[in-house]
Amino acid sequence: MSVDVANETVWTIDPKVFSDLGIWVMDQMRVSTQSDLTILFVDPEPIAELHERWMNLEGPTDVMSFPMDELRPGDGKTVMEGVLGDLVICPWVAAQQAAAAGHSTLEEMMLLTIHGILHLLGYDHVGPDQERQMFGLQRQLLLTFIAVRQSIGDPVVLPPGSADALAEYEAVHGTNRQLGH
Repeated sequence: MSVDVANETVWTIDPKVFSDLGIWVMDQMRVSTQSDLTILFVDPEPIAELHERWMNLEGPTDVMSFPMDELRPGDGKTVMEGVLGDLVICPWVAAQQAAAAGHSTLEEMMLLTIHGILHLLGYDHVGPDQERQMFGLQRQLLLTFIAVRQSIGDPVVLPPGSADALAEYEAVHGTNRQLGH
């Protein structure tokens, strides 16, 4: 399969939901579903290290995108194919953002997956017009995916008794992360 999903956290995450979502978004954006995409779920420490190394920003973030072949959406006649890239998502940050937004951690992580794929395809949100276009597209893709599936899948859950890795990170590093990407 063209979407590889790995979970390096204690969170219970159904990889099939994210694999299906990745394939569906690639298809909607006219990128070959044979293209390679990796989705990796990590704890706060590893994503904070990536955030510092690649963005020169301190602390954990929600999602980071690492494009490979710089694929762009197809034009309707051509379907792009290659290595789309890697997404790194932190469920701990996603859970905080989900609580603040009033929806489930699974929905937030699905939104972050779509957001990351759009970044891999060259979308950005640096200006108001770009932000409106990208955020509108990611919302449309998420709502359509949920409607087509009729069920979004098993909830993303933290096993009972698990330590709060984000709070531990903040205690050690003396940071208090701002919500949002």
